[in-house]
Amino acid sequence: MKTFCGRANPTTGALDWVEESEEYDYHQEIARSCYADMLHDHDRNVKYYQGIRAAVARVKARGEKVIILDIGTGTGLLSMMAVTAGADFCYAVEVFKPMAEAAQCIVEKNGFSEKIKIINKHSTDVTVGPDGDMQTKANILITELFDTELIGEGALPSYEHAHQNLVQDGCEAVPHRATVYAQLVESELLWSWAQLQPVEVEGARLVPPPAVSRCAGAHSVCDIQLSQVSPRSFTPLGPLCTMFSVDFSKPVSSAFQSHSSQFAAESGGRAQVILSWWDLDMDPSGSIVCTMAPSWTYPQPKRAPWRDHWMQSVYFLPVETRVTEGQQLSLTVCHDDYSLWYSLQSHSKQDPQTDAPPSRPCCTCQAHLVWTRPRFGELNDRRRTESYVSALRSVLREDSVCLGVSDGSLLPVFAHVLGAKKVYGLENSRMSKQVIEQVLEANSMKGGVELLEIRPEQLTSNDVGAEQISVLMGEPYFSTSLLPWHSLFFWYCRTTLAGLLRPNATILPCSATLHMMAVEFQDLWRIRAPCGTCEGFDVTPMDEMVQQSLDFRESREAEPHPLWEYPCRALTQSSAVMTFDFTQRVPQESISSQGSLPLIRTGRCHGVVLWMEYHLTDDISVSAGLIGPISEQGECEWSRHRKQGVYFLRSPWESSGDGRAAVSYSLTFEPSLGDIKMDFSVQSQ
Repeated sequence: MKTFCGRANPTTGALDWVEESEEYDYHQEIARSCYADMLHDHDRNVKYYQGIRAAVARVKARGEKVIILDIGTGTGLLSMMAVTAGADFCYAVEVFKPMAEAAQCIVEKNGFSEKIKIINKHSTDVTVGPDGDMQTKANILITELFDTELIGEGALPSYEHAHQNLVQDGCEAVPHRATVYAQLVESELLWSWAQLQPVEVEGARLVPPPAVSRCAGAHSVCDIQLSQVSPRSFTPLGPLCTMFSVDFSKPVSSAFQSHSSQFAAESGGRAQVILSWWDLDMDPSGSIVCTMAPSWTYPQPKRAPWRDHWMQSVYFLPVETRVTEGQQLSLTVCHDDYSLWYSLQSHSKQDPQTDAPPSRPCCTCQAHLVWTRPRFGELNDRRRTESYVSALRSVLREDSVCLGVSDGSLLPVFAHVLGAKKVYGLENSRMSKQVIEQVLEANSMKGGVELLEIRPEQLTSNDVGAEQISVLMGEPYFSTSLLPWHSLFFWYCRTTLAGLLRPNATILPCSATLHMMAVEFQDLWRIRAPCGTCEGFDVTPMDEMVQQSLDFRESREAEPHPLWEYPCRALTQSSAVMTFDFTQRVPQESISSQGSLPLIRTGRCHGVVLWMEYHLTDDISVSAGLIGPISEQGECEWSRHRKQGVYFLRSPWESSGDGRAAVSYSLTFEPSLGDIKMDFSVQSQ
């Protein structure tokens, strides 16, 4: 049976009807998930195996039969570890049906089916008894229910239910405990992701709306590869604090809790940001530890394990607070059943009798719902703002009538400050429109820019005062864009609006180029690497059907990644491989490009990176990808504001760097689809 689903095309803006089958290939979803990363996480696998063996040995030493409950079994790996360690029987619970089916295949393929029962349920629906899912309660509880925030996948409610219903009193648990750490820092870089900063334009100081400055921000955690944030980018204001621990071998509560840590400020500054991560003790003694600490905490940073399924967390304080060296401070973390949040108080202002725990932060200004954290960073990028202001200054005249086409953009504000006769801005949503209206009101410009909540194809000359547009401008930025070329929606808008433009209208940006470069990834390759075996444990954890899905689909599609978090080395030169001329309408025919780039550096070529550069004028450009020269060794610096496209090769290619091998490419932009079909291969010349 076929069903049709309506989806907005991020490039063309059109509503496409996509045919989907009930037999949708969920194995592809598994292939795209973090399972490959976890199975390649040698440190995680070894620590879990060591913890499981130790727990099984402790139960056997008591003369008991070893019964395992494995919640969130995934591929079944931890259950297979337990049987190998001597467990008598395992109940492996997995709620996601396609994954449970894959786990069943994997368990059977590795010869463990007689001792492992896969239960396709949520653990809170599992029953115990003669007619239940489990014949008896378990005496060892094994789980991997954690995310970057530790509890975001519902670990606490699952543990709470398991202790009440599924495991014996005094059971062993692997991991045995988790400990959360936090550090208070000042960081202009990180704070720029949370609050809109003032900006100077033509001598005028544009300030953020008061409601935005007072807002506690988005409640969701900011999870990043903190190892890629240089310690030079922040100043610690306090020590690394142990905030709280959870003992998983004892009953666990999912109720609200708060924990505080007192310390003296180690230096003065602006308290803005909390850096946080956690450790897992796999055994009661704490001798087997799996830590999420960033690499710069290690004596030898290069020896820190890399993982993408667990990273580190950044939390933003509700308001920036000045602290002085030696000041006594109290850092408080609160958590409900799924999330954490932090607050800071001075001891001199703290009254334990009257101060209630801070409530969970919630955006009240709407800006944190409209703008993502990378978008905040983009709006606060002074160098980028200067490029747009310089470009606008060069094209605006006293009689300019401007129309801005971007989501939640400040370009209309800049155009007004620079003296345009009239400025209009198209906004895709009422909330986005209201946020920009707040900016205008905060800077006494409410009458200078007219914001229109209307789709480009619905805009008429009456909406713009019967005047023709002389400057059509965009960043371009659209909240629906995922891949770099999705921003070509600006081109489709320009085409739709052609009838409202003056014959000599300026289009800013005037064009865009798609760039590419073949690279060797330091670690990112692991998320798409074949999983024939598991690092740290000798089984075949991925069934052939899942693996074939990963191989077939991943070799033909690009996917978005923020490469500033994932270091790579350039093995070829970067090259502009396709140009899109915004001064002309979107063509009806396809745009194609073929060629090859010689591999000029030694290394293992894992894939190709693609990104867009926008040419605002003939001499001013802004890159959404590479933002600096490539070093002699091939190191790259990437924009933090946008994700780049990554196309993983079917298998890596060993480059000798002599230029005798090259990455061949074939790209075709299909205007009717708004997508780029691509194919890459490496060949010896």
